[in-house]
Amino acid sequence: MAFSLCSTKTLLLLFLISAIPVAFIISSELAKPPTHVYHYHSSGFFRECAKWDDLNRRFLVSFMEGGIGEIAVPEDHGSSSEEAVLKEVTLVKDPALAGNSSLGIVVDRPRNRLLVAISDILGNKYNALAAYDLSTWDRLFLTTLDNEKAFADDVAVDAEGNAYVTDAKSNKIWKVGADGKFVSFIRNPLFIAKEWYKNLIGLNGIVYHPDGFLIVIHTFNGMLYKIDVTKEDHEVKLIKVAGGSLAFGDGLELLSPTKLVVAGNPSGRLLESLDGWETVSVVAKFKGPAHRLATAATVKDGRVYLNHMLGMGYPKKQHALVEAVFSI
Repeated sequence: MAFSLCSTKTLLLLFLISAIPVAFIISSELAKPPTHVYHYHSSGFFRECAKWDDLNRRFLVSFMEGGIGEIAVPEDHGSSSEEAVLKEVTLVKDPALAGNSSLGIVVDRPRNRLLVAISDILGNKYNALAAYDLSTWDRLFLTTLDNEKAFADDVAVDAEGNAYVTDAKSNKIWKVGADGKFVSFIRNPLFIAKEWYKNLIGLNGIVYHPDGFLIVIHTFNGMLYKIDVTKEDHEVKLIKVAGGSLAFGDGLELLSPTKLVVAGNPSGRLLESLDGWETVSVVAKFKGPAHRLATAATVKDGRVYLNHMLGMGYPKKQHALVEAVFSI
């Protein structure tokens, strides 16, 4: 019998196949979450990063369509049996950056500012670092990073206010001074995976350790790097990882001098180092709503929350900040 794409049986089969992921998503959304979740309504489907601003009791979130928003958390939120869905309020919608995405963010508390990695995610033709005052939301500086094709993905800030922005396409790091002036590139052969396809998404999540070094993850090959920024040559070392793979790791959050959270797939992994980040062990994992895609981690009142990129619903898009409770 000839096979026909238009036959009733074929169309029924295609319907059933497509219904499986839809049914999984619906089931996951209706299920009671095993940990605490902050839900909030948003105007957009994609929220790349979220960081807790403790002084102002709010989550700050980056818009993939460009911009920054806040989700204020009232003091009494959670006192009732059923928490109200929070609301996102737009703080920044910069006309000069129209058509570009706001991606990784970091709160620079000593200088009362938010640093934002900006990128043209479709064409990779524009990349920048922006800084905004946390009180007035005036733009403090906007630094263009590259004229070549690149992908500014995440940002960290050191004790002196220098910013470090990862390039997920060309596997390098831009260094920008506290005054917004471009300083230098950090490049190293260790950043380049041997297999070409593992460089499709390269250097991604980045954090600054108070002992004077950066910790950076390579998303597709799962490598973790230690970069000494106190040395002029920015010495790069490969951190040896035991206890599991870090492939598809995305955003990072330092919990303490010895513990680090990796957001990504699976939702979260907890790492511990007892030797100054020469080696690490994956000591625990957390599995959240996989269909929403965990992309960043933050800490609120000692509890880890994972930002999930995808919002659900229409016209209001409901997003989720999910508490990560790690288990061995």
